[in-house]
Amino acid sequence: MAAVVVAMPPALFLLVLLLLLALHGGAGDATPPPLVRGARRVAFDEGYTRMFGDGNLAVLRDGRRVRLTLDESTGAGFVSQDVFLHGFFSAAVKLPADYAAGVVVAFYLSNGDTYEKTHDEVDFEFLGNVRGREWRVQTNVYGNGSTAAGREERYDLPFDPTDELHHYSILWTRRRIIFYVDETPIREVVRTAAMGAAFPAKPMSVYATIWDGSAWATLGGRYRVNYRYAPFVAEFADLVLHGCAVDPLAVEHSASCGDEEEEAAEAVSSAAMAAFRRGHMSYSYCHDRRRYPVALSECALTGGGGAASLGRLFGPDGMKRRRARRARDASS
Repeated sequence: MAAVVVAMPPALFLLVLLLLLALHGGAGDATPPPLVRGARRVAFDEGYTRMFGDGNLAVLRDGRRVRLTLDESTGAGFVSQDVFLHGFFSAAVKLPADYAAGVVVAFYLSNGDTYEKTHDEVDFEFLGNVRGREWRVQTNVYGNGSTAAGREERYDLPFDPTDELHHYSILWTRRRIIFYVDETPIREVVRTAAMGAAFPAKPMSVYATIWDGSAWATLGGRYRVNYRYAPFVAEFADLVLHGCAVDPLAVEHSASCGDEEEEAAEAVSSAAMAAFRRGHMSYSYCHDRRRYPVALSECALTGGGGAASLGRLFGPDGMKRRRARRARDASS
């Protein structure tokens, strides 16, 4: 039988196209990166609960998008209903535009509410800036209350994070922690014997917040939040909670939990990670000799853009040398 082709007037075709886009969430919705087998998006009420700033937290699109606002009265935040030991956790985030100095948006894991003096933490922190300057992204890892030895890295992003949603993901296994921007791995923390309890190993909750970090967020506190530009609005979507939900106070946990995450960690692209770090990492604690005259043990690792392979690009304060930055800008 011959196929029958029905001509469609342009106006009707446009209407059908717009309807299809609406049914599939619209062009503004990002698709979560397929990094871990079985990971899926959850609606807000499926996986999260409000933490603070209730009036500044709006749940939209049947729970598929969350809007957090910072104004003079308060910031806002939400937290996972479950506590996890290892897993894959992801959110698409759109950051406040225009002047945002002093503003901090965070997506992170922590157990500070359970282990006040020995807490673990794995952070994505987005640090606002003055008009005309880029947001900076900072990652950090703490274990067993080891806050005296911060493991911060900062990056310049290859896109404007205020224009549209982009995915930021944390993969946490027994042996390593990997941070992703969209589908690109940007940092890997490998557990070593020398790290000991400094590697996060206790169950953690997942958090998302916006708050006033005037004291430190922008050039060490030189620029504070200016509430004439408020409200500052961050949007979260594509929330993924794929991990081992556990009792945080249990003594033992299943050793087999987290197999999918281990598979994903083994498949990480070292070349892609090295390229991102070479081009976009602007600060590394591993190169900060003023802070750590003797580098921490994991800084000797060289694979996947490890610190030892990038040393010539950074000065003794841990900041990328200006010559390296100019070369990056000229090639982009």
